[in-house]
Amino acid sequence: MHRVCRPGLGALILLAAGLAGCKPPPTDADMARAATIVSLRGPSTPIASPDTTGALWSPSAASPDRLVYGRPGEPVILALECVRTAGDAAPARIRISRHAPADRDAGALLALIGNGAIGRMEVAATKQGQRQIWQGELPADDRGWEPLAGPREITATVPGAGLVRLNPSPLPMQFLRDCRNPLAEPHPPPAPAG
Repeated sequence: MHRVCRPGLGALILLAAGLAGCKPPPTDADMARAATIVSLRGPSTPIASPDTTGALWSPSAASPDRLVYGRPGEPVILALECVRTAGDAAPARIRISRHAPADRDAGALLALIGNGAIGRMEVAATKQGQRQIWQGELPADDRGWEPLAGPREITATVPGAGLVRLNPSPLPMQFLRDCRNPLAEPHPPPAPAG
């Protein structure tokens, strides 16, 4: 009985065996070395949820179409702004800003939960002054804003930026109605406290 040997196949096997010998197989030492490589571009450490005891909604002194949320005498935690384009028939939009540090070029989903509704919207790191905060925008009539349409507590969550408990207030409901109404006139600025 004669064995048929294909010369091309034998040479190919020898070549593959020779190439495999050029690099040793991976070892546990290689894995341990790889585990010590630090990523210089990883996400920042998540922050704790802010304490919202005593926090309240307030019209912004900066704009009649802006509503801010936070504890009196402390920086704003979250803001809503009705964005209308003058002379444009396009529906108004609502911009939400979570005033928490965001990594440059980062994106996430912000969840608004409350009043029997759940809204999710894309937010992105947006430069504001010298820092990056989370901002997103949707048409005012989008169902993602429905959690604002009721009288109960709402939560707003951005991964890594904590959960914000938004205490009950009629102001977000009124803000939503006014922004959705194309005939609504902007509110006059609040009178100075005096």
